[in-house]
Amino acid sequence: MEWLTNPDIWMSFLTLCVLEIILGIDNIIFISIISQKLPKEQQGKARTWGLGFALITRILLLLSITWIMKLTGALFTILGNEISGRDIILILGGLFLIYKSVNEIHEKIENAHEEETISLKKVTFWNVITQIILIDIIFSLDSVITAVGMAEHVEVMIAAVIVSVLIMMLAINKISSFVDENPTIKVLALSFLIMIGLALLADGLDFHIPKGYIYFSMAFALVVEAVNITISKRKRKLIDK
Repeated sequence: MEWLTNPDIWMSFLTLCVLEIILGIDNIIFISIISQKLPKEQQGKARTWGLGFALITRILLLLSITWIMKLTGALFTILGNEISGRDIILILGGLFLIYKSVNEIHEKIENAHEEETISLKKVTFWNVITQIILIDIIFSLDSVITAVGMAEHVEVMIAAVIVSVLIMMLAINKISSFVDENPTIKVLALSFLIMIGLALLADGLDFHIPKGYIYFSMAFALVVEAVNITISKRKRKLIDK
């Protein structure tokens, strides 16, 4: 039990918790948006199941560290770039995320004047869960590789993942409600997912885009949108008076 009194282990645990939550933001956005295609009574269940699968996926990947590290070895070379198993997963995941986000934006534009019940018939609960599981694998791989680089003890990594996912479970319903109540935020979130998909695609092709730039852009756009929402609400109040 020496690790309980080791400050280095506790520091790596707390750092990992923060990083896992930050890396899980894009996962939360995707789950929030895709679950809104279901009837209201199924949305909360889909979000909980989605994050539950994310937790299971990350723990299983952490327990397969040897296999994960083998994924970083080059399998073949394209145009001078060495492509590994991890790169293939990131490229496919990036393409999937871009396709889903662009498709969601297209549907939102095309179905803007249609009844909500029409769009709800297009998907089933398990269809949504399958899509969530696929993207969980992509996001979990990136998250787990970060965890492996940050901590030496598997127990610390698993504890950090469990804590971060539990925190995300507490926040996801509020985030989903906020996105649902503000259509412009939904479009902005989908735009973020396209940007993250492009980053995954670039990363898979050995062109690394620092995540700090991506998260700063997201934060700046959210602040601007928050100002717009506040101004709109005040204008409505003045009109109502």
